Amino acid sequence: MHLKFKHLLELCAQLRGEGGCPWDRKQTIKSMKKHLLEEAEEVAQAIDLEDDENLAEEIGDLIFTLILITQIASEDGRFDMGEVLEKNAEKIISRHTWVFGDDKAETPEEAVELWLKNKAKERKKKA
Repeated sequence: MHLKFKHLLELCAQLRGEGGCPWDRKQTIKSMKKHLLEEAEEVAQAIDLEDDENLAEEIGDLIFTLILITQIASEDGRFDMGEVLEKNAEKIISRHTWVFGDDKAETPEEAVELWLKNKAKERKKKA
């Protein structure tokens, strides 16, 4: 699976590179906001319609939009996909202490309560 994701990263870099797609090369993070919102809305619509075939396609479009935004950020020296994925993994682990730590959550409600508590701890550390 990770090779397929790596392939998408490579395709995006090619589209943004010399000899790539003029439209993709012109995009900025700000210009991609509109496309990000459109793709997220299309995912939501496919969910509402319970249209799995379209949902899979729209999720792919949303993922590629996020890859493109991250590629632009990487070109600008801001962050890269490795950083995004690593920070996300760390966040998921730190917020799910009932799975990856010693807390206990037997119900969805208990899980949400702990998740909110852990998120608040993170924000307090950042402040």
